[in-house]
Amino acid sequence: MSIESLEKQVEELMEKRDKLEEQCDTLPQCEKDDGCATCKVYKEIEETDAKIEEIEEKIENLMGDDEIED
Repeated sequence: MSIESLEKQVEELMEKRDKLEEQCDTLPQCEKDDGCATCKVYKEIEETDAKIEEIEEKIENLMGDDEIED
């Protein structure tokens, strides 16, 4: 998988994350102190963050491989 396609995936996930955050801010349970613990949207945000981190690590590894080859 190319770096460009991975970066595009990260960009799409960031957009998805932003939309989820906007939705999360409007939920009634988010006004409670422990609202995030039971919020499905928040859980999806955390999963999206994990995917972003995983893809960014792949990008770093690919970029590291490219530097070695140069």
